[in-house]
Amino acid sequence: MHMLAALDLATGKIHYRIRRRKRHCEFLDLLKTLRARWPDQRLYLVMDNFSPHRRPDVRDWAADHNVELVFLPTYSSWLNLIEAEFAALRYFALNGTDHRSHAEQNAAIAAFIRWRNARTQPKTGFATDSPIRTWTHYPANSA
Repeated sequence: MHMLAALDLATGKIHYRIRRRKRHCEFLDLLKTLRARWPDQRLYLVMDNFSPHRRPDVRDWAADHNVELVFLPTYSSWLNLIEAEFAALRYFALNGTDHRSHAEQNAAIAAFIRWRNARTQPKTGFATDSPIRTWTHYPANSA
């Protein structure tokens, strides 16, 4: 089983799907769900370079539906904030367990995410001193 997920920085909530396979069509289904959730906003999705993320049909769909796919450099998925959430999920819902079925494991994941989403806060305090966030303070002709 595979989990596909997105972290909403505005609320801190995780939106996810668990599927038997992790191909571009399952990823595209998640994108369509996110698009339906926020129909009038431009979506920016930060992700790694996993091949289903980069498929031409996924990129074409994103371009046609006001979704920008932002790819992290290779070997830098640790920069993606959702990776810390995956670590917490593994620690609190999966480590030290011996689930007898996928249904039981999926229920543990769902319970953890429900608990987490009920207690989360917006992700706002990251990279506060980063030049990316403060680039307007640089002179116009600086190199």
